Amino acid sequence: MTGKRILFIGGSGVISSACVARAVAQGHEVSVLNRGASSSIRPLPDEVRTIVADIREPDSVRAALGHGTGSPQEFDVVCEFLAFTPEHVRTDLELLEGRIGQYVFISSASAYQTPPSRLPVTESTPLVNPFWQYSRDKIACEDLLIGALRERGFPATIVRPSHTYDRTLLPTTGGWTDIARMRAGKPVVVHGDGTSLWTITHHTDFAVAFVGLLGNPFAVGDTFHITGDHAPTWNQVYGWLADAAGAPDAEFVHVASDTIAAVHPEWGPGLLGDKSHSMVFDNAKVKALVPEFATTITFDEGAREIIAFYDAHPDLQLVDPVADDAFERILALPRG
Repeated sequence: MTGKRILFIGGSGVISSACVARAVAQGHEVSVLNRGASSSIRPLPDEVRTIVADIREPDSVRAALGHGTGSPQEFDVVCEFLAFTPEHVRTDLELLEGRIGQYVFISSASAYQTPPSRLPVTESTPLVNPFWQYSRDKIACEDLLIGALRERGFPATIVRPSHTYDRTLLPTTGGWTDIARMRAGKPVVVHGDGTSLWTITHHTDFAVAFVGLLGNPFAVGDTFHITGDHAPTWNQVYGWLADAAGAPDAEFVHVASDTIAAVHPEWGPGLLGDKSHSMVFDNAKVKALVPEFATTITFDEGAREIIAFYDAHPDLQLVDPVADDAFERILALPRG
């Protein structure tokens, strides 16, 4: 395969960092547009060219890409990881339309019907999430891109990740606060009865499928979720983290998601609009184009990787006193 000129808008996040590394390893010419900030936790490969600009300031992007000059930069593929509202996508269309061969938009699997009427979820599952504004904004972004595709042939590809993690990202409601409670022998709150199935994907597995879609003509004008085939229960997720943290006897207390959201509303959209429902996906569509995509890292291994990372970085072991207090108030409620 001939290497492509690929621009990542955002390249040091949980998902995008693995995709950048995979694209470089596959021999592509990779550029990353950001504000010039570097990440010591997720450093860019040496081969990556950095374009310094702020995507929220279009004039800085125009200047960085040479718009208005005789030789503006053009790319075979642009991967957009930092667009969250239709306004962000409109800006991209103004900046990039007519200059690129493929625009890959990172949407979200939380955009799918919630709760789903049937499993597994496929790309034809309706997009409707009454609980989470983030998801509704992603749906609106998709609508805008589909309109541009139909009206003007804009070469959009839409990718919907589900819960994708790396060694820095704890998937539980309280993050490190949950691990600290496990190690301190305090009860840990688990939403629902802990038996709902949750698809959780390591970012390096995700990157295999994602990079396989870049520059692929059969991906242009289409939509894919990239979610892996690993769907443990939440009880397993918490249990594997407890084992990795050296707290195999941790006490888990199951509490209804509605109750958790009532006590700590900040957690409500993510729980009611996503995590409280079983989410299992049919990945046949992306595998048809990227047959090498598979789940190679399951969360029992991922949990060990996460805890090892935090144990090596004690400065990141931050207990959130607000979350900890919310857990105590939840646990103090009468349970029947």
